[in-house]
Amino acid sequence: MKHNYLFLLFLAGLGGQSIAQTKTYTLTETISESPKANYQLASRFSPEKLKKIVYSTSVDPHWLKSKRFWYVYETPAGKDWFIVDPGAKSKKKLFDPVSLAAEITTIIRDPFDGQHLPIENLIFSKDEKFIRFEVKSSVDELKKDRKDLKDADSMQKKTYFFQYELQNSKLKVLEDFEKPKKRPDWASIAPDSSAVIFTRNYNLFWMDKVNYLKAIKNEEDSTVVEHQLTKDGLKYYPYGRNGDGENNEEQEKNDKKRRASSVLWSPDSRYFVLTRADTRKVKDLWVINNISKGRPTLETYKYQMPGEKDGPLEEVYLFDFKNKTSKKLAVNSFKDQSLSVWNTPVLNTDRDNEFKPAVWLGDNNKFYLSRTSRDLKRVDICVVDPATGAVKSVIEERFNTYVEVNRPAIIKGTNEIIHWSERDGWGHFYLYDQNGKLKNQITKGPFHTEEIIKVDSKSRVLYFTANGKEAGEDPYYLHFYRINFDGSGLKLLNSGNFDHTVSMQDDGPYFVNNFSRVNTAPAATIMDQQGGLVMKLETTDLSLLMATGYKFPETFKVKADDGITDLYGVLYKPFDFDPKKKYPIIEYVYPGPQTEAVNKAFSKSMDRTERLAQFGYIVITVGNRGGHPARSKWYHTYGYGNLRDYGLADKKVAVEQLADRFSFIDISRVGITGHSGGGFMSTAAMLVYPDFFKAAVSNAGNHDNSIYNRWWSEKHHGVKEIISAKGDTTFQYSIDKNPDLVKQLKGHLLLMTGDVDNNVHPANTIRVANALMKAGKRFEFAIIPGQRHSFGTMTEYAFWKLADHFNRYLLGDFTTPAQVDILEMDREVEKNGK
Repeated sequence: MKHNYLFLLFLAGLGGQSIAQTKTYTLTETISESPKANYQLASRFSPEKLKKIVYSTSVDPHWLKSKRFWYVYETPAGKDWFIVDPGAKSKKKLFDPVSLAAEITTIIRDPFDGQHLPIENLIFSKDEKFIRFEVKSSVDELKKDRKDLKDADSMQKKTYFFQYELQNSKLKVLEDFEKPKKRPDWASIAPDSSAVIFTRNYNLFWMDKVNYLKAIKNEEDSTVVEHQLTKDGLKYYPYGRNGDGENNEEQEKNDKKRRASSVLWSPDSRYFVLTRADTRKVKDLWVINNISKGRPTLETYKYQMPGEKDGPLEEVYLFDFKNKTSKKLAVNSFKDQSLSVWNTPVLNTDRDNEFKPAVWLGDNNKFYLSRTSRDLKRVDICVVDPATGAVKSVIEERFNTYVEVNRPAIIKGTNEIIHWSERDGWGHFYLYDQNGKLKNQITKGPFHTEEIIKVDSKSRVLYFTANGKEAGEDPYYLHFYRINFDGSGLKLLNSGNFDHTVSMQDDGPYFVNNFSRVNTAPAATIMDQQGGLVMKLETTDLSLLMATGYKFPETFKVKADDGITDLYGVLYKPFDFDPKKKYPIIEYVYPGPQTEAVNKAFSKSMDRTERLAQFGYIVITVGNRGGHPARSKWYHTYGYGNLRDYGLADKKVAVEQLADRFSFIDISRVGITGHSGGGFMSTAAMLVYPDFFKAAVSNAGNHDNSIYNRWWSEKHHGVKEIISAKGDTTFQYSIDKNPDLVKQLKGHLLLMTGDVDNNVHPANTIRVANALMKAGKRFEFAIIPGQRHSFGTMTEYAFWKLADHFNRYLLGDFTTPAQVDILEMDREVEKNGK
């Protein structure tokens, strides 16, 4: 609507100006209403609604002993179950869902069809001739362990157990079938199934197979025979779990019940090893659940903060189960060291075997562990002889920031060690002999190796994932490679400018390759060990998503604040984007150093990106120096010693460069948000650059890293080890905090935290709020009742609260948020009478 106005500005009395200084303006301007936040468009992409328009996005193979695999894949037409034989290049359905639904309907007398077949817990028989699965009916029945209907939880839906013969397509009901009980979380089962280890009242116990089967059938069976192995276990100095995550009432009730111990067995079941931590001197921390039934409940747990003197004292105990003896191993090397005993990787063919044992890395005559100094600058890889208990350091890593190691691979037959290290500034593999003598570097160059997928000891070939190797690609895109142990014959096995994930046969030449980008539909293929395409499997059907008006985001590259380092990001637009308009911009941030909040593959998780953009924003995610570890060691440790401000300049300069590049970005309206580390970073950005960032929503932030956990804070910021003339060792830690800067706040800040967050304690947020109040600053503060770090069942409410804040202070829309019913936005309950 255009209007002509004659404006007379009377400025007398303002700054001493006289009436003679009055100016007359005649102007023609376009007067438009403030933009309205598009709540309806944003509501269409809630997690519940996305479940109904985006289905399977990857092939998840269940490998079988026959070197075949099965998987289930869902499209808008329903689910199908497939069996694939890579060697024969064949793929077929396990069954015809239409015919099977008719048979099941006849038996159960509940209506099913081929598109709505509620099969659960499908497993193959050992001989792979038939499958078993479950289907729940609409009929209520009394639970077998209940005697009457007085208990409100005494009824359940009747479950039918079916067996389907694959060759003849024959279905039958397993009458009077008693489903095997699930493995309880307290059971550590020996490889030969002869014994099960657990703890009770902080001590180790064991039972044989017969009694274990009785115990899983009825936990309260008084005839179960248990044998005690230790007697010196104490609360906070146990041989297993302490009951962390339980409130004080639950701990008192559960202390005498069976709990788990992190036991690793020798392959022959003679020995087992465990790490025991003495946390009795570690100071307590507490959260209160204000909405628990009855009285609010207190949860007490041990929590060492950075720089504190008293931490967990870790020990390794080796048990000779055959002789029922034990010894504490002599592993001490560094003060306040941490210890980790490695397990053997689980075979892909064992993924559906919930009774698979946890076995140590090594063989019957040796196993491997690591010990790490408190300042994380020294790591030893050690081998242990279980017969003698002798501990020998075979590989030593030393660095001036922090050392990171991954589980090594042990070569069968030679006991050579494939070790991962960042010693030359990049993550690479090194080959050692069994005594710790370096034989050769296997991979080298300016790229980052990630994970060992398979070791072919016979052919002396290593299969691994890596990123940053392929020119012209986003360096974060993961690929799959093979290389000979001597460093020759490096070969890319899944080419293509995509982010890839792989699942390889344990003992075979084939792997499933899933790949996508943020701007492509995910697809899956089968490849062979030379990188040859065997067959195509699936491409995700995004037709229903595209029908909503969905548009893929755009990738971009900018320079970091040093003008040299490349940063990679993703830009999300509203799906009703108009290039002639100016849009506020919001950064969703996570500073690392564990990862960067930048999607590389297509994702169904859209809350923090696509969904937020639909209100009327440009939303971006972009990396920063000191972020993701999948680049150089220099890049990863850029923030070492400056854990508050290290990524902020890069976040600011990224917006500036994009605003220069795109006229639709309004750089005068910049918002920032994040969760956890991103909550801490978004508030810091508002305080360090108060004239640039106008609004922020900071969720569950570790705003005061002096009270966040020691392991993360000391590792990524650094802790100073001081050895006195007497030889005493102490540790000093200091760090800049968000509360130190609150006087600089100018924009609009919303802080949120869960009140039972036992990861990033609510005190982090409350201390910022306290400092802001003392400084006389206006801000908003929301406590999410009864929620942990991720906000759990209140995630949707937190999203709308976040959106309201930005809509008011970036769009200037103060009317629409007050008119929107959050329950209506979230109403996704199907009215099917069930």
